[in-house]
Amino acid sequence: MSFVFALLACWFVGAPGWAASVERVEVQHDRIVVRFDQPIADASSFVLAAPQRIALDLQGATPGGKIAAGGPVSSVRQGAHGANGTRVVFDLARPALVTEGVFGRDGRELTLELQTVDDVTFARAAGERRLHFLPPFNMGIVQAPATYAVSVPIPPAPRTPGLPRIYGEDDSRPLVVIDAGHGGVDPGAISPIDGRREKDVTLKIAKAIRDELVKSGRVRVALTREDDRFLVLQERYGIARKLRGDLFISIHCDSVGSGSASGASVYTLSEVASDKESAKLAARENKADVIAGVNLAATSADISSILIDLTQRETMNSSANFARLLGREAQPLIPVKPNFHRMASLMVLKAPDMPSILFETGYISNPRDADFIDSADGRRKIAQSIERAVEVHFARRMASN
Repeated sequence: MSFVFALLACWFVGAPGWAASVERVEVQHDRIVVRFDQPIADASSFVLAAPQRIALDLQGATPGGKIAAGGPVSSVRQGAHGANGTRVVFDLARPALVTEGVFGRDGRELTLELQTVDDVTFARAAGERRLHFLPPFNMGIVQAPATYAVSVPIPPAPRTPGLPRIYGEDDSRPLVVIDAGHGGVDPGAISPIDGRREKDVTLKIAKAIRDELVKSGRVRVALTREDDRFLVLQERYGIARKLRGDLFISIHCDSVGSGSASGASVYTLSEVASDKESAKLAARENKADVIAGVNLAATSADISSILIDLTQRETMNSSANFARLLGREAQPLIPVKPNFHRMASLMVLKAPDMPSILFETGYISNPRDADFIDSADGRRKIAQSIERAVEVHFARRMASN
């Protein structure tokens, strides 16, 4: 008999010290609560991608109990894991991470705080180590509450872009700001013939105009972009205003879905389009911000005040005068449309205190136009047209002062 008691004693000594069972797993909107019938030894969690899941390992517990899914969790599964544990798997309806885990004072309840995240953050967390949560009681010894740290890499703060370089040394000279339309994630119009992109063609033209104006020595010049970067429409004329520009010229290439439209045209601001084609162009160009996820449909108070300031007829009249000048100087040099000057409600032209035009240099959808505007000779003639119009524009302004 003593031998039997000795065997039983050895069995109890060698048996695990934890024999808890999962009583309930409940998922709420922003947390997971796991209840046990007695304290467990240890808990840890980690995330799994493809499909997106949260795994919870419970040491010293057997599976069982009721399950209630909810919040970001679509379903819950559990089963034995290892020699003396349980794994609970939470299938996610949307990506979420465990940000904190706390046991109750009696060690019989574990609460995991959840936070929904985007797919990129979840994928990054899937490659990191698991989180451990220690109960306040372990093997009968009172311990301090568990503490742990979650490390998430924080990307460097984006640099506030500085103002562009101003070409020309004489600060007394007027400043012309050239805006190469589109850029970055926004390619603009694309040639159906050879895939040429508007953003590339306009940048080359803008640089040619800059060089021609600087060579004249009569004005200073700045470019809103000198490389392939995306700027929202308000940034474009906003840069010119911060530089205290005297004239803003936005360079574009036109496009049509079908037909053989050809020739350059210029647009100035009007809340009422001069024709259906102008209205279509405004609708297309004003969508440039949407491509990068910038929604400008809701107009802020600042922009509302700008729209009110647009009633200042002097700026709009000056823009129209420059457009007519450009038409006169461009006609001998480049192909132009019969109705060269048009009006439209274009966001990029809405600076209230600076004459502004949008110059459609030609149709990228027309092979003949595209070859011309994307050639060295074409760019030179476009630049000469601008330079001659700029010279007359500022000469007239000086004479009127």
